[in-house]
Amino acid sequence: MKVTRLLQVLAIGLAASVTIAAAGNWPATVSVQPGGHTVGNPAAPVTLTEYVSYTCPHCAAFTRAGDGALQTGYVAPGRLKIEVRHLLRDPVDLTVAMLVNCGAPARVPQNHIAFMRAQPDWLPRVTDATAAQRARWTTGPDAARRRAIASDAGLYAIAEGRGIDRAAADRCLADEAKATRLAEASEAGWKVPGITGTPSFALNGTVLAGTHDWATLEWQLAARYRSQ
Repeated sequence: MKVTRLLQVLAIGLAASVTIAAAGNWPATVSVQPGGHTVGNPAAPVTLTEYVSYTCPHCAAFTRAGDGALQTGYVAPGRLKIEVRHLLRDPVDLTVAMLVNCGAPARVPQNHIAFMRAQPDWLPRVTDATAAQRARWTTGPDAARRRAIASDAGLYAIAEGRGIDRAAADRCLADEAKATRLAEASEAGWKVPGITGTPSFALNGTVLAGTHDWATLEWQLAARYRSQ
């Protein structure tokens, strides 16, 4: 289910990106866009785009398996930058994405990793939710629905571990303009030719067919750099 159907009449608008530059320290060079974030040397010859969903177990598995190798072997030397793009599948996805994008832009990539790595703990709370909990997630104002999801799934604790207290998290979850930007960017991502599910990957804009895990992506990256 696409989140834009649930957001319906929210206003349309895109915010300017915010860049935190740390010249030479490429893992700390971060750009935050309406539908995701970018890490790495802006002039890197290769851009890896990750299309991911927070409620996708394979996406979390990819983060656990591949993030360290990507950061040390490719991003840190400045030869690759990573674009993370949110593909939202449901209101839970949107809630997590809004918390990931809460707070200082420089902290967004680590927020992303924290929620992905903690997914085995919080996702079962979503899949095992009671009828009463699901009713809280689908009735009332949008901000109240997102607060209910964050509470029932244990997302507030993860945010707090990243320095985002309950009041700050609630302000982020009430940001309807941000919800709109995330939803519209997600809708555009789902329309990219070749994107049929998550995780999916592209190198310099070319979607990699049949590539949905770190093992498959790793050898393609290695081949790419051998040919340069």
